[in-house]
Amino acid sequence: MNQPVNLNKFRKQKTRADKKARADENAAKFGRTKAERLLDAATEDRKKRHLDQHKFEEN
Repeated sequence: MNQPVNLNKFRKQKTRADKKARADENAAKFGRTKAERLLDAATEDRKKRHLDQHKFEEN
């Protein structure tokens, strides 16, 4: 005869798989690596400094 099946175990496994799939989807959609974030921050800082150097202030 077959062993009894614990339905809670299967329900929890399905929930975990759904959460993992959703997390992977969000990571692909919104995620960026630390290097990409640092590169963007450095680029923005460089652009800001460049504009500040060319700013003309009237007195």
